[in-house]
Amino acid sequence: MKRNALNPTYAALTFLLVSLAMPHSVLAINRVDYQEGAVAGRQWEVLDIAFATATAPQASEIEIAADFTGPDGTEIAVDGFDDGDGRFVIRFTPTKPGSWTFNVRSSVAALDGKQGSLSVQPAGQDRKGGVVIAKDSPTRFEYENGERYYPIAFECDWLFALDAENPDDIPQTRRFVDTLAENGFNQVVMNVFAYDVNWPKDDRLVKEFDYGSPDVYPFGGHNENPDHSRLNIEYFQRLDRVIDYLDQKGIVAHLMIYVWNKNVNWPEADSQADNRYFDYVVRRYQAFPNMVWDISKEALGYGHNDVNYISHRIDRLRKADAYRRLVTVHDYAYCRRFPEKVDFVSVQLWLSELYSVMRDVVKNIPGKPILNIEHGGYERGPYVVFTGNYTSPEVCLERAYQCVFAGTFPTHYWQGAAWNVIIPDIKTLPADEQPRLDYYRHMRSFVDRYRVDELVAGDRKANAGFCLHDNADTLIYYIPKECDFIGVRLPSERRGETMTATWFDPYTGEYSKPENHKITQWPSLKVPAGDGLRILVLNLDTP
Repeated sequence: MKRNALNPTYAALTFLLVSLAMPHSVLAINRVDYQEGAVAGRQWEVLDIAFATATAPQASEIEIAADFTGPDGTEIAVDGFDDGDGRFVIRFTPTKPGSWTFNVRSSVAALDGKQGSLSVQPAGQDRKGGVVIAKDSPTRFEYENGERYYPIAFECDWLFALDAENPDDIPQTRRFVDTLAENGFNQVVMNVFAYDVNWPKDDRLVKEFDYGSPDVYPFGGHNENPDHSRLNIEYFQRLDRVIDYLDQKGIVAHLMIYVWNKNVNWPEADSQADNRYFDYVVRRYQAFPNMVWDISKEALGYGHNDVNYISHRIDRLRKADAYRRLVTVHDYAYCRRFPEKVDFVSVQLWLSELYSVMRDVVKNIPGKPILNIEHGGYERGPYVVFTGNYTSPEVCLERAYQCVFAGTFPTHYWQGAAWNVIIPDIKTLPADEQPRLDYYRHMRSFVDRYRVDELVAGDRKANAGFCLHDNADTLIYYIPKECDFIGVRLPSERRGETMTATWFDPYTGEYSKPENHKITQWPSLKVPAGDGLRILVLNLDTP
């Protein structure tokens, strides 16, 4: 918000101090009323500073922002937002420990010019900051503290809905998010809002698991009879709880601001109501360190708008987001045409020979991280929701590993959670109907153990399968399930030396006992018995 936008109409409103209504036990956000003295905070933890006025007839038009100055001169200008009932919030996350000061700018005379200070302690345990592009490699991610971030994503479009009608708590959300965290997922692809699917629903679907056509809506009125002239603040207060809990669990919220094919009654594109909604989402959620932005699911596939609208949304977002969170678009065609507009690429590619397809994406859009956000694998669940091309959990896993070995990042779909159908407690299902999320727990262990995002992808160093290597003594091979033997290709100067082979079973997470082999001109290894893919880790022994 710019100072020249001040509106004297509200200058006479009375300044008050109030506590926010949301129960403190639900949110980890540090929530304080404005005060002249120093406010305590921690690096990379969300802080809500609350202000209030007497109720204004057009509270959504009141503007408030604060200019923060950090201990090393860092300046962050943060727009605040209306939190209902005359309350306004400056949501701020300190990026550095030490002493901060802030100055308030507002169209309300009683708030304009208010000052304050923060005493910020160093980051607590497991607080790493936001996700950024790695400093030493434009195709990888890391946290602000420098630790690597390897995304294994999970799509749950209706995550917002699990407890959206519960004013007091989020038990279903916690139960489901805990399951994801336990199984190695560290990114959830989700919508701000979706209404319902446009395909037939399984006749066997139990009503309690169908979150389509919810009785909640981010605007006034209802999706079937909307009032786009106002926002439903309570809806966003409850969405706060979801984003906040993901943050507590170390899971990135890959937040899709729009979705065009889920029957949402949106305002007209680029209208005043559309801009109000878009700006509000950015202002309310930019401070969360676990936030990455996605302009829209199915961004260009359903005729709602064109590339210019998406590009202008990105420009609008970058202007408003004080924290410069990463931005992508759920549309490969857009990302390929305008790679300079996004920070990382999201692709939807279902083709059978996925590894080569993903390698082509890397070549077509060099210097960007690539997330396969949808590879056509939708693991089967107890109800048929959307089948895609592949429903076997084992085939879905194979395709995810092909993304990994292509030097890109995977996303998993389960038909019991990806769309309107969500089964929050998977442990209540019979064993043979539960998703094989454990496969991804093993993947997490594997990619972290070998830091695979730092390895070289794309080189053919075997007569089958795919290879990752470190340009030195470590080579890791994806061995297709069809292979009984694998012939590896090693530098001729290493002949006569020895190598250590270890086999990894991606279905059980087990490693074989290391075996020593002499390096010959054409070294070949027998693949362990089994029906699925195997992964071979070769370490060339130092002479």
